[in-house]
Amino acid sequence: MTAIAGPDGGLRCPWALATEDYIAYHDTEWGRAVHGDDALYERLCLEAFQSGLSWLTILRRREGFRTAFSGFVIAEVAAFGPADAQRLLADEGIIRNRAKIEATLANAKVLAQWEPGDLDALIWSHAPEPGRPAPATISEVPAVTPESTALAKALKKAGIRFVGPTTAYALMQACGLVNDHLAACAARDPD
Repeated sequence: MTAIAGPDGGLRCPWALATEDYIAYHDTEWGRAVHGDDALYERLCLEAFQSGLSWLTILRRREGFRTAFSGFVIAEVAAFGPADAQRLLADEGIIRNRAKIEATLANAKVLAQWEPGDLDALIWSHAPEPGRPAPATISEVPAVTPESTALAKALKKAGIRFVGPTTAYALMQACGLVNDHLAACAARDPD
């Protein structure tokens, strides 16, 4: 499937046209460069929570996640204790998955020990070389790449939990490390 016209006539990646929420996310966020440890920690957490679910489920609960996890400020989440874990398991504004919540808290504790900018540097060091051909159809967009596999391994080696090659690639797409907007998509910026 190639890019198709949206309600305003602009061509977009087909997945973006399912809901207004997706259109806004696609047009203003997805594939745009994200930098900063806290911002990347948030995206890493949300991609982990999405595992096995629809991204729309996460997108519609994003404000609930931000509230529950103190805006994804690493230092603040790293200070969460057992009472916070129990509070999160009861919070209907987020996905109440014990393994994902525990990973989010454990990852904050690991990242709080890093120097400022280390998470940003680690993630962005796995961006592929620019100039990759733009996908013409959805079937040309991979789910996993050698770079996402390497990123997942590097994060796991550093003690980050709940991230595999597919989650790492979704993170790379969402944070602009790769540009997977289809060639004809109006939101595609040239590499």
